[in-house]
Amino acid sequence: MTSTFGGGAIDLGEVKARAEAQAAAEASEARRAAGGSSIDPVVEATEANIQAEVLERSQQVPVVVQVGSARSPQSEQLRQDLSMLAQQANGSWIYAHIDAEAYPQLAQMLGVQAVPTVVAIAGARPLADFQGGQPLEALQQWTAAVVNACAGMLSGLGDQDAEPAEDPRFEPALDALNAGDFDAAIAVYEDILAKEPNNAEAKAARDNARLLSRLKAHEGVDAASAIADSDASPSDVQKAFVAADFEIAAGAQQQAFDRLISALSLTAGEDKTRVKERLLELFALFEPSDPVVLTARQKMASALF
Repeated sequence: MTSTFGGGAIDLGEVKARAEAQAAAEASEARRAAGGSSIDPVVEATEANIQAEVLERSQQVPVVVQVGSARSPQSEQLRQDLSMLAQQANGSWIYAHIDAEAYPQLAQMLGVQAVPTVVAIAGARPLADFQGGQPLEALQQWTAAVVNACAGMLSGLGDQDAEPAEDPRFEPALDALNAGDFDAAIAVYEDILAKEPNNAEAKAARDNARLLSRLKAHEGVDAASAIADSDASPSDVQKAFVAADFEIAAGAQQQAFDRLISALSLTAGEDKTRVKERLLELFALFEPSDPVVLTARQKMASALF
């Protein structure tokens, strides 16, 4: 399963985000050193420890594995950013770095064809991957999607002697995700929600699985071209949906929301309903108090009425 990101130059917003992430990571590391979790959120994976630090650990939380090289500036920036994000993730996922030059056999085991490549591992199996450097905000969105896709299906960190606090109903969904069968995973979440409409974990996991499913379907589509096509045909709902998915994956949620709100104002009937439902689904991927979401909800209401 490959998640597709957009590119683009680093702007002041990203510089600010990286600085904030660094501060949060340092604060998290200080708390851990003062008596928090004894499990390091950042590890260097080798032949000797990959079984314990990656495969076995991924039974507890997702492990985001980067295969990189010190000779690649993209690799080094990605390593710095993922390390910061892992340190501030409160144990929701672990970051493991593999030196492709020192351990080419590990890179081969993961099917890596170029560096840097990042692979999310859950339940000892690959869940999602991408190649190349990415903006910090895009990495934040991608790791959040990985964590949400595994919601309720892994035991989590903590007391190693404690019973795993996982909901067995989520296990078939994780198996389906690992097999690339997104429809089956979504069906599991829908079944849970039919019985428990307020199950927040199931809803978040379902919405993220839907997004990941669409991104999988978009493989081979050039993100920049898809966005340009939508810009040229703002009332074309399907083009807007594809472009918005790429923008969400790239961490550009405001652009995605604005695109769909524009389509909302240019359509009627069934198309208008489809756009509204997609907007609500995308809103659910973020915190309700997110200023971007709050503003977009207001714009959506104006476009509807």
